[in-house]
Amino acid sequence: MKKIFFPLFCLLASMLYGQETVLSLSECIQIGLENNYALRIVRNQEEISSNNYTPGNAGFLPSLDLSGGYDGSLMNTKNKSADGSKTSANGIFNDGIDAGLTLNWTIFDGLKMQATYARLKELQQMGELQTRLSVEELIARIASEYNNHIYQLLRLKNIKASVDLSTERVRIVEARYQIGAASVLDLNQAKVDLNTDISNHISQKEVVSYSSVNLNKLLANEDVEASFLLADSIINFNSLTDFESLRSNTLQSNTDMLLAAKNVKLSEADKKAIRSRYFPYLKLNGGYGYGLNRYETGATRESQSLGFNYGITVGINLFEGFNTKRELKNVELEIENKELLQQEIRLNLIATLSNLYLSYQNNRELRAIARQNKAVARAYYEAAIDKYKLGSLSGLELREAQQSMLNAAERLILAEYNIKLCEISLKQISGDILSYLSNEQKNE
Repeated sequence: MKKIFFPLFCLLASMLYGQETVLSLSECIQIGLENNYALRIVRNQEEISSNNYTPGNAGFLPSLDLSGGYDGSLMNTKNKSADGSKTSANGIFNDGIDAGLTLNWTIFDGLKMQATYARLKELQQMGELQTRLSVEELIARIASEYNNHIYQLLRLKNIKASVDLSTERVRIVEARYQIGAASVLDLNQAKVDLNTDISNHISQKEVVSYSSVNLNKLLANEDVEASFLLADSIINFNSLTDFESLRSNTLQSNTDMLLAAKNVKLSEADKKAIRSRYFPYLKLNGGYGYGLNRYETGATRESQSLGFNYGITVGINLFEGFNTKRELKNVELEIENKELLQQEIRLNLIATLSNLYLSYQNNRELRAIARQNKAVARAYYEAAIDKYKLGSLSGLELREAQQSMLNAAERLILAEYNIKLCEISLKQISGDILSYLSNEQKNE
């Protein structure tokens, strides 16, 4: 990550200082992975789960405490002996000092420590998978917004071409009007159509601006209105494998599937921890301490102690109100539910994959048809404008030809954008979304 930090910093700096930076898809993804706030939070959570995965947290290691203290007393005493004699003393001061090390170590607890350690391992791996899931979602969102920006720019270009055609039509009508070959109605209709196209162009510029802001937000750029240029001017495509390969990759590499499997193992570790209560436990304890006590009365005025103490405890729980049996039954039901959920996730993924692949194939066919329609619509408009210049075609018919050409271009752009969205979703669901980091795309 350090190797890409400096170029990322330069890219962000140029964006922050208002210069138009040229960004490729892989560069956008790298910036997003480095700076996106939500992803940074998930990474911190992953580090927490990794920090918790230690033998000490599972209970394998002993605890060692160092303690020390001082206590004293100041009191008055009265004593009465059996023979009736009485003694009394006032202001008697006694004090004591103690210090010591205490060791406690659970040697065996019915394999609960092993189950706890296995649970911590699963949580640590789940933290990694949660980060991976967030990375995949962020890459998919950036790739989608990157291509959406291209899509909106292409629509803007298409609408601008329509504005240019309408402007040319107004020029032709004005020239014909000057020589009396066109009516005021024709001129006004041409101007109305031009104003409609100009309005559409203004509205589309707003959509392009929205897309730019959204992309800046995904890259965690504080200046969400910073301008930039994209390295791609058209929507490019990655080649996809056949459906069976996608299905196999999905079942093996999909992060949701892996997380579901980890959830099952987590509950299995909980079951082992509960079963440990049926076994005996063995604990060791020991200590080393020093003690000093001083007395103002009595035969002993001072006593000191220094040395070791140790012990061993063996025990087993005989009865706890059938709670262990109840918890075991509940955790077995929980395991069954998680296995059922795992199967449901698997089925949903296969269904989603099937629908996405079908949509991907259909949009490829629609793209081929849209290409043909665009070429036909272009030829039809060129023929129509020639007739219009000769006065053998009405303005309404020319407008229809112009709209047909515009709509054909729109359908082609939309089909290409839908293909890309399907491609992004297919790569995400099959666990191949990281391939966008290499930025190896080609136009089909």
